[in-house]
Amino acid sequence: MRLRHTVLLLSLLAACRSRPAPLRLGTTYTVQQSGALAVLESLWTGSPAFTTVVAPSGQILRAAANGDLDVVITHAPALEQRLLVGPGHALLRCPLAASRFAVVGPAADPARVATAATAAEAFRRIAAAGGPFVSRGDSSGTHVKELALWRAAGVTPAPRWYLESGTDQAVTLHLADERRAYALADLPTYAKLGGLTSRILFTADTALTNPYTLYVVRRPEPHPAAREFATWATHAGRDAVLALRLPDGAPAFVLQPGNCEATARP
Repeated sequence: MRLRHTVLLLSLLAACRSRPAPLRLGTTYTVQQSGALAVLESLWTGSPAFTTVVAPSGQILRAAANGDLDVVITHAPALEQRLLVGPGHALLRCPLAASRFAVVGPAADPARVATAATAAEAFRRIAAAGGPFVSRGDSSGTHVKELALWRAAGVTPAPRWYLESGTDQAVTLHLADERRAYALADLPTYAKLGGLTSRILFTADTALTNPYTLYVVRRPEPHPAAREFATWATHAGRDAVLALRLPDGAPAFVLQPGNCEATARP
């Protein structure tokens, strides 16, 4: 009897040791709140399952650089280069898809954002009108894009009309709605939120393109399923994400051209 129990215990321990660790995916609030993450989670049938960490792009990229994640999907190209690719922490770089940012705000549009010729001009008009403007202020891809647009506009936001929420896209947009303020929004995420009185005021500028990229993280022992997941995500997974639609029937995401490429060590 004792021998039988010993054999059973050893079998259970061996099974635990042989079970692969979950694939650790790090991604952003906009991937989650736009519905894209739910699509990927529902369709992935590979082994093992993946566990997801959701945070602003800056936090996700720093966690990946520390070796705490196996795969990441982010939308902050400058941060990706500085924190992941440049230092040699990315094994593969895989273009995934792109959405679009929009400047949203009160229907009355006191800053006349809707008639601006460029996104930079729209931001200059917001500053000239004294906002108000609600920023995420959280090192997210959306925040990084917003800061780049202020720089392009030649404007330093003033505290009297500029508020940082320090939180995710959904909460930020609800706060902007309450304050009758302007904000920068990821269109698929904005479309998923209900009950907002804010309106989409400006989207017509290629500067508002919002590219998402998948990276396989370089680690001493890369997760054995990381490359398989990257291949799946940039084919069947991407096709499902590209099928998502905005309320007007337009694609929520468009193809980000290119294939997975190995990134060089510095």
